[in-house]
Amino acid sequence: MDILFLLIPFSVVLVLVILGGLWWAVDTGQFESLEHEGERILRND
Repeated sequence: MDILFLLIPFSVVLVLVILGGLWWAVDTGQFESLEHEGERILRND
């Protein structure tokens, strides 16, 4: 039972870190042009 007092705060912190990383990725434009990246792989340079 004592382990729950350790695991619950760690899980909350992990969720906050994941949400912060997702917010950062969306805010910096990582998901702006998904089609462009797929076409870039197929083009010859």
